[in-house]
Amino acid sequence: MSDRPRVTIYTDGGCSPNPGPGGWAAILKYGGGAGAAEKELTGYEPDTTNNRMELTAVARALEALKKPCDVTIVTDSQYLANAFRQGWLAKWKRNGWKTAAKEPVKNRDLWEQLDVLIATHAVRWEWTKGHAGHPENERCDRLVGEARERRGRA
Repeated sequence: MSDRPRVTIYTDGGCSPNPGPGGWAAILKYGGGAGAAEKELTGYEPDTTNNRMELTAVARALEALKKPCDVTIVTDSQYLANAFRQGWLAKWKRNGWKTAAKEPVKNRDLWEQLDVLIATHAVRWEWTKGHAGHPENERCDRLVGEARERRGRA
């Protein structure tokens, strides 16, 4: 067991239509019990994709951490979770940022950023089914919608 701070990060991102205006959200939970703290982060992009927003949510959350932590990231994006859990990211890097189909990896800029950010932390990835009643996932989904709504009216 590490003596580093423990953080759980819940993320979501999306846009409508896809591609189109998008939002991202992250909920960071530090510690437990009486010393627990929570922080919400959100953002908006006028022209993006669902996958870019999912990746951006994790990147912004990891950037918010001030020191190395033991991090659990909970996402409803299988694309994101599997890139790390099934080693896709490592294969893309070995293959010169090409997919198994020899196509360029989409969102390479964000994958490279995430690769650097996770190196600072001990990260564990968890996938949760979206829109299935998971409280923090549902909250992130609402925050994504609110971010899109606020900026859509600006």
